[in-house]
Amino acid sequence: MLQHRPHTTVVLAMSADGKIADFRRSPARFGSRIDQAHLEKQIAASDAVLFGAGTLAAYGTTLTVSDPTLVQHRVQGGKPPQPIHIVITRSANLNPEINFFKQSVRRWLLTTTAGALSWKGRLRTLPSTGETPVQECPSKFEQILVFETPTGEIDIPAALKHLATIHITRLAVLGGGELVASLLGLDLIDELWLTVCPLILGGNTAPTPVEGKGFLADLAPKLQLLEVHAVEQEVFLHYRLQRPAD
Repeated sequence: MLQHRPHTTVVLAMSADGKIADFRRSPARFGSRIDQAHLEKQIAASDAVLFGAGTLAAYGTTLTVSDPTLVQHRVQGGKPPQPIHIVITRSANLNPEINFFKQSVRRWLLTTTAGALSWKGRLRTLPSTGETPVQECPSKFEQILVFETPTGEIDIPAALKHLATIHITRLAVLGGGELVASLLGLDLIDELWLTVCPLILGGNTAPTPVEGKGFLADLAPKLQLLEVHAVEQEVFLHYRLQRPAD
């Protein structure tokens, strides 16, 4: 287990058959208002949220803390009203004109050297007209973090270690399945909140909470069930990752 990193919690809603979106990978809006409030509560409890480019592309926005009580608790605890929103992507092939870049949040980009160069190149070719001219926001990200392995992949353990050094102690991961698989494979997840929603999506190409190559049963990450809550038609499952010393 990597030490000196943020406490990391995955928060996802899924269908009863374990899909986080339909086979077209449409934005998953099947969670109820109760699930939405649950997600917002988890975001409010975090110093930063982390999500992949695919998740951002699907929604075009990120979820902010809108409940006045949650905002007040953050401010009273000495935190800014909103956590930092970190997009993780190797290529940084992002659309600079999506609504995410107009939201009132602190935006960071976690990428590779090539991704950082690609993103800056995309901004240089964007017309400087519209509601948010490029010249008023040269990068659109407050920070661009580059942590790279020798093979040109994102060095996630090094990135999380860096986040801990700048006092990001709690991190919420909001998807997608490839990111969750990478974090599980690196033993970088502490807890999972899974909301089971009352529908069946099916489809052998529909994404699941954990994508990637998968794990053999003997080597699969093991979970300890901490809480189960049934609220109306949804079930909220709270797990902790078991570690060898547990």
